[in-house]
Amino acid sequence: MSKVEVVALGLSTGGPGALDQLMPSLPGDLGVPVLIVQHMPSTFTPLLASMLNRRSALRVTEARDGLWVEENTAYIAPGGRHMRVRQCAEGVVIETTLDPPEQHCRPSVDYLFRSVSEVYGAHALGVIMTGMGSDGTHGLAAMKAKGAHVLAQDEKSSTVFGMPGAAAEAGLTDEQLPLDQLANRIVDLVVRSQNRNN
Repeated sequence: MSKVEVVALGLSTGGPGALDQLMPSLPGDLGVPVLIVQHMPSTFTPLLASMLNRRSALRVTEARDGLWVEENTAYIAPGGRHMRVRQCAEGVVIETTLDPPEQHCRPSVDYLFRSVSEVYGAHALGVIMTGMGSDGTHGLAAMKAKGAHVLAQDEKSSTVFGMPGAAAEAGLTDEQLPLDQLANRIVDLVVRSQNRNN
């Protein structure tokens, strides 16, 4: 497995509660950034970011256009806007756009994951969690084609198994885990990949 340089997360229905369990379980020195798309209106994403920031060791913020991607920080896509990453000479920068919705979603998990595949390739860890529909499946296909590792929340712990179920059915998930095991597995994969590649 390649060195993990980013964790990219996608969620929808049941996602805020799942994030409230997952994010406080990640250490403040994770060593990589976390990029999150949660389907949610624009009035609620700042509140979600603020709540998670108070409860988490990682810094959690609502993403804004032009922010540099930094390790030990989680970025939540702003409601009503897509989020993607772009490689610049100085580093990786976040872009938020009003491009058309994808699968009736803006922000779209597919939209973020496609950009993650282009910027990070095999150095990305994809995580698809509870949510209705199949947003994220096409983006995960792009990530897997570049060699990324993919975790999915299992059916039993998902409020709705649509998004992780669609990814699993497409053969894109490497592991399906209950919510209470996801954080430890993310840390394990990040740390193990960094130790192996030092």
